[in-house]
Amino acid sequence: MNSQSIIPPAAPERAGSRWRAGINRQSTIQKVVVIAASAGGIDALTQVLTRLPADLRAAIIVVQHLRDDRATNLPMHLDHLSPLRVCLAEHGMPIKPAKVYIANPGKHLSVRNGTMFMDTGNKVNYVRPSADILFSSTAKAYGCGVIGVILSGTGSDGMQGCKEIKAKGGKIIAQDEKTSKYFGMPRAAIKVNIVDYVLPLTEIAGKIIELTSDEQTIED
Repeated sequence: MNSQSIIPPAAPERAGSRWRAGINRQSTIQKVVVIAASAGGIDALTQVLTRLPADLRAAIIVVQHLRDDRATNLPMHLDHLSPLRVCLAEHGMPIKPAKVYIANPGKHLSVRNGTMFMDTGNKVNYVRPSADILFSSTAKAYGCGVIGVILSGTGSDGMQGCKEIKAKGGKIIAQDEKTSKYFGMPRAAIKVNIVDYVLPLTEIAGKIIELTSDEQTIED
């Protein structure tokens, strides 16, 4: 599941831009929530993100398996519905609290030093982007500050990454079978005994709020 990350060149600040490329200093944030979803995941994502507050003390990074032969309007769709700001992740973009970043279709997304990186390496678990790559890199970067969430989907993407989050002291949430349109991905994580909370879809946002409400900050 290894992939080579592309290090972005330094770039000057863009006038009026909401981010700067090449930033390698991590923003101070409370927690990082990483979410994996596939078949049935867009509805699940919508229900989770619309229940979260605009001042959530965490960044949220999402891998939703999508067709890679067309542009996606998922970030715009979710941005209209969620109190949080939602955007498409960009190479070199810094990670900030109270924002949701959606992985690009066809590109793996990983993080380090508070910055997002994308590459077009080999598919992992037959998909690109792979939640395993995102989860693994986030576990290495943020340790016990990571909350992994597995929503509706087929296959097992995210399970190995959840193991790494758990090994670093992070927490794992899985959507329950009753509310999952497809239970493959949540089941895969649950079967290896790494999930802390198996919850119906309507309770996942509340658990994220609870787990991100403490005063602990994350440092490199």
